[in-house]
Amino acid sequence: MLFQALGEMGLARPSQIHTPLPVPRRWLEQVHQRPYHEAFARGTLDRQAQRRIGLPATTPLVQRTWLAVGGTLLTARLALEYGVACHLAGGTHHAFPAYGSGFCIFNDIAVTAKVLLDEGRLKRLMIVDLDVHQGDATAVIFANDSRVFTFSAHAASNFPSRKQSSDCDLSFEDGVEDHAYLALVGEELPLLLERFQPELVLYNAGVDPHREDRLGRLCLSDLGLLQRDHLVFDACLRRQIPVATVIGGGYDALEPLAKRHALVFRAAADQARLHGL
Repeated sequence: MLFQALGEMGLARPSQIHTPLPVPRRWLEQVHQRPYHEAFARGTLDRQAQRRIGLPATTPLVQRTWLAVGGTLLTARLALEYGVACHLAGGTHHAFPAYGSGFCIFNDIAVTAKVLLDEGRLKRLMIVDLDVHQGDATAVIFANDSRVFTFSAHAASNFPSRKQSSDCDLSFEDGVEDHAYLALVGEELPLLLERFQPELVLYNAGVDPHREDRLGRLCLSDLGLLQRDHLVFDACLRRQIPVATVIGGGYDALEPLAKRHALVFRAAADQARLHGL
């Protein structure tokens, strides 16, 4: 539905579309332990591990999960080539090395960051996570890696109940609306970019801060989400920092949800044009 919406909006021309391959095991194992990913792929995770993830390990889900991680890595490579690239999936930031959590099985952003850094393509990158839920697993994975700066802006009272320590955390009280949210993120992000000077930003553009999201607790509007995405792209591109996006979380009826996820693609197209990409 998201792909269809992008086509209807003129944001998915054939020349722009790239199809990923599933992530190779050796790259997945930069983050995830072999016993865990093999148990997931073979459907042998114990009941507690499956409950923690919250999704049944069906064959289509296994295939989609490996493909989505490959898609995030491809998106990052395309961003380094073109300046901006957007993935129609990804953002599974609650997946830890040895277990999944909160509908997240593999941490696609963490795998992507590890692969690019270990290849020597980059020396520094920043993860900007604006999903309404803290990127807890991502924070843990990179807690001792000075090459990666983790920034998470999230609802203080929302999942996970036990927060981790990102390099920078912005916590919002329930009910925060567009103006207050944009003011704080708009003040913090440029300062972080100036200080850390990343060579790539991986942006989790979760739409669950929306006021109608079933699991969100914040009160952003459609316009607020669009302005948020414009803010992120502009802050990065004016500093000539490439941006790769993933869609992150969103919990609502499918049709409005697809339209919300399309907002980051619209902002990407607008900002790429404004910055001459």
